[in-house]
Amino acid sequence: MKQFLCVILFSGLLFGVSAQTKVNPVIKKFGTVTEVPFSVENPDPKLNYKVVVEVSSDNPKPENVHEFFEKVGAVVNLHALGGISPKNLHVVMVIHGPAAQYVVNNEEYQKKFHTDNPNIPLFKELEAAGVKIFVCGQSLNKRQVSPASVTPEVKPALSAITTLTTYQLKGYAFLKY
Repeated sequence: MKQFLCVILFSGLLFGVSAQTKVNPVIKKFGTVTEVPFSVENPDPKLNYKVVVEVSSDNPKPENVHEFFEKVGAVVNLHALGGISPKNLHVVMVIHGPAAQYVVNNEEYQKKFHTDNPNIPLFKELEAAGVKIFVCGQSLNKRQVSPASVTPEVKPALSAITTLTTYQLKGYAFLKY
């Protein structure tokens, strides 16, 4: 009986450990996700996924990658892990409010936060994966951020409001961070 219980316990531990495998299928340095081999609900590879993500939160630790920018990397990685082809995944990130100050080039970021902008490598990976990244022009103006200082991977939009409503009317699922 003890052997049987040990085998069951050991099997359970192996199963639990295998479920904790961390992967980065598309966004290699950010947005790490874990495999879940026992999941019964998974993305449908026949569907065309369109997702618009709103990020407006401040970053309490500007020396680190913005947590919610990184979650957009996880959105991409989770869909890839679920078997969604890159041609069937369309992700748009819309940045506004306090988050807008974190989209500037290194020179401007260093002036404000005294460190390199840790978000730029993430923006480069997201852009390479086909993610469109927009920053609200209204937020830039309100926070006196020069459009010339915005890193090239991030494109200015008239507003977050109009960008979010446009993509939602185009059938994009809405996520807010």
